[in-house]
Amino acid sequence: MTVPRREPLSSAADMPQQDEGKKPPMETAPEQRWKLQVFYLCFYGFMTQIRPGESFITPYLLGHDKNFTQVEVTNEITPVLTYSYMAVLVPIFLLTDYLRYKPVLVLQSLSHISIWLLLVLGTSVLAMQLMEFFYGVTMAARIAYSSYIFSLVAPSRYQRMASYSRSSVLLGVFTSSVLGQLCVTLGSVSFLILNYVSLGFVTFGLFLTLFLERPKRSLFFNRAEAACNGAAPAELDKMASGDKMDSGDKTDGGKVMGGWRQAVLCRMLREVCTVAKQSRLQLWSCWWIFNSAGYYLVLYYVQILWNDIYPARDNQRVYNGGVDAASTLLGAIASFAAGYLKIRWALWSALVIGVVTAIQAGLLLFMNTTGNIWLCYTAYVLFRGSYQFLVPIAIFQIATSLSKELCALVFGVNTFFSTVLKTVITIIVADKRGLGLSVHPQFYVYFSYFSLLALVYLLMAMVVIVRHSRRAQPPELIPTEGQVQEKSPEAATVQA
Repeated sequence: MTVPRREPLSSAADMPQQDEGKKPPMETAPEQRWKLQVFYLCFYGFMTQIRPGESFITPYLLGHDKNFTQVEVTNEITPVLTYSYMAVLVPIFLLTDYLRYKPVLVLQSLSHISIWLLLVLGTSVLAMQLMEFFYGVTMAARIAYSSYIFSLVAPSRYQRMASYSRSSVLLGVFTSSVLGQLCVTLGSVSFLILNYVSLGFVTFGLFLTLFLERPKRSLFFNRAEAACNGAAPAELDKMASGDKMDSGDKTDGGKVMGGWRQAVLCRMLREVCTVAKQSRLQLWSCWWIFNSAGYYLVLYYVQILWNDIYPARDNQRVYNGGVDAASTLLGAIASFAAGYLKIRWALWSALVIGVVTAIQAGLLLFMNTTGNIWLCYTAYVLFRGSYQFLVPIAIFQIATSLSKELCALVFGVNTFFSTVLKTVITIIVADKRGLGLSVHPQFYVYFSYFSLLALVYLLMAMVVIVRHSRRAQPPELIPTEGQVQEKSPEAATVQA
């Protein structure tokens, strides 16, 4: 996230008298400007998702167009995506903030163009591995778009603008999937032509990127203007002043600013270690790390599983686009519904996570054992929907007790550890230098992985519920001697 641009404040005495109900021109123009910027950014987010060939990349590689073997795609080409994402995640995270978003969005668009040029022109395994590398770059660069919008609006509008930007992306993914499926099924368009169409759309996306306005401020590295313009101090500014007081530095503002630029990330990391002691943050961060790693591994290899269950010779009988559209729609509905779920999360979080994870494990086992491609499609849609149901809950539970800066850093750290775990699993399970398992044994591994996670979460839930029930029980009262005599007059007579 970024520090929002604040408009210069003016006093009432400096403003000319206006009729009531009329906005001064100085207020109307900036408001119209940021609305246009948000609209353009959402349009950009929608258009850059229109890549109708994306849902059919695996059957394209395995089909007569490229003629790669399933072993090559599973154990040599696809693992590069995980490795490249791991390699570029941290550099792009830092460059996004340092370069103020737009250059990274340009890099993302150039990477998309490189992907489809290699898909169309490449013929070797090395070319497809390079294609997967650029795919990892585009995935890591998504943070630039999700953060960019917060530089355009005031903090009071963050939640609404975030929903607008996310909705535009989901709508773009849905439209792209439907368009690709219609082209293949009804239009009899070949996968190669579909990739040419995708190349045209991503080239248009680069054209749109050039007209994005570059923000003047960012979260970590570009905050000097915010301080000069009278912006309210945020977490980083407070830490900067803390550094100044601790070191006794009384020099000018430039040296102070340079000092916190070097020290603030370390201070933020130490602050993350402090807040990490919260049980709620620990639980949902663990879910983010472990479940996200398994979820994305399933997404990377599921098209290979579909091709193994139903190796369609006719492109018109490949329904990957329709499945992606259905899973995107269900994910959006599940995310929306999660916002209205009102329970005592401090008590039931572990149980909800455990039940959902157990359902995901069952769906993975069903996907791997069924011979019916339509049942496999259905299980996959439910698998994605169950994950998307928990995503907004996790975001809220993690972010609710953190400042904006700490929240961004916590999500960055969680994503990094998830990527490390995903890379380790890929090296051991999928890479030809490891076990080099084919797709069905891989999905048995993923089923075991989610089953183990579900068992751990359910055990945690039992511990939490037992502790809560013990605390809820009132302590047993020890009756006093007077109470005993009052309740037992016969005993008093005997004693007399």
